[in-house]
Amino acid sequence: MKLKPITILKDFNCPTHIIEHSIAVSNKARDMALNFMDKTGTNIDMEQIETGALLHDIGRTKTHTIKHAIEGAEILKSLNFPENIIKITTRHIGAGIPSNEAKILGLPPGNYMPHTLEEKIVAHADNLVNGSVEVDLEFVIEKWEKNFGKDHPAIIRLKKLHKELNP
Repeated sequence: MKLKPITILKDFNCPTHIIEHSIAVSNKARDMALNFMDKTGTNIDMEQIETGALLHDIGRTKTHTIKHAIEGAEILKSLNFPENIIKITTRHIGAGIPSNEAKILGLPPGNYMPHTLEEKIVAHADNLVNGSVEVDLEFVIEKWEKNFGKDHPAIIRLKKLHKELNP
């Protein structure tokens, strides 16, 4: 199934740099999942991680705004993807976006917080890949502080998610 998501991205004319980013996110997510399983003994659905990570930005074929998560979910629904992959796409933005912030950002009503371990891993792997290059938490925090301000709740969520996934 590894080639199918890439084929889908190409079929939707996804730009090469987004495909490269998605591959890097998938690799990072796989590494994070393996590390988490080694440390905790928790079982993680690796196929869900890899497929969700590869397709998390398919919505960027329609928009490069935060709404790419919604567009991506719609694309995956139209392709009859399972709900767990659709939710990874919907909930991968930032370190999750609660309903009150979603409204401010112009997203459809809803809670965009990752719930499952697979959703959290893909969301955080996406945070830790800049373009197609892996970055550390400090890089992401600095970037977000410049974009959102030092006290933005997204930064607190980012740190919490990082701590949860790195026991």
